[in-house]
Amino acid sequence: QVRLVESGGGLVLPGGSLKLSCAASRSISSFNTTGWYRQAPGKQRELAATISSSGDTTYADSVKGRFTISRDNGKNTVDLQMNSLRPEDTAVYYCNARTNRYSPPYWGQGAQVTVSS
Repeated sequence: QVRLVESGGGLVLPGGSLKLSCAASRSISSFNTTGWYRQAPGKQRELAATISSSGDTTYADSVKGRFTISRDNGKNTVDLQMNSLRPEDTAVYYCNARTNRYSPPYWGQGAQVTVSS
């Protein structure tokens, strides 16, 4: 069983920054794709950013240019640096990891990010 644990969430002012980190219970290099999804109140969970084992990244249009995803195989972590945060970025952020495209994803428990003045 794989365990993903998120950290780094909290309350931040609009325009501020936060860094989320996801620690995996096994080697990150064993996952083909890792990423961050988010779910705002009353809305469906949506993709924020993903990164492949080869380092290819994808971002939701709403976060492009503001968020940066990275993975550290040595530390078994996947990070999401979030800059220029907006109130609409408020959500629970979930770490996600998938061994391959046919396997079910693993999920973390979520980290609350609140952007408010």
